[in-house]
Amino acid sequence: MSKSRPFGVTILAILAGIAAFFAVIHTLQMLHLFPISGPLGVFSFFTFDLLGALLWGLMAAIYIWLVRMLWNLDPPGLLFLVIIAIFNLILALVSILGRSSFQAMLPSILINGVILIYCLLPGTKEAFGQP
Repeated sequence: MSKSRPFGVTILAILAGIAAFFAVIHTLQMLHLFPISGPLGVFSFFTFDLLGALLWGLMAAIYIWLVRMLWNLDPPGLLFLVIIAIFNLILALVSILGRSSFQAMLPSILINGVILIYCLLPGTKEAFGQP
């Protein structure tokens, strides 16, 4: 018997996909394949961009994996998404301390904040079989 995916979980999977997209963009910026300064500001990671690229690339891979888990309504997916959203918010704040501008990190902060709030709603927890 298969579970039907609620609309809210579909939205959550789409938000996780958007977060993965921004993590890929940040990875490419750290690798200097995309411009590191643009309309949103300068992007840097403590003058050691390779470490930032590895961290953001890892976040992108995890988010892609989480999109699949959310799409299939795997119960651990919700817990992992909460943990990864918190880690991604911490990484964004560390990037701001590492000379990235707040405006450059704002899309990642907003998306991960919305994901975290949405994950903690009772309806979302109920869809994954959690009380």
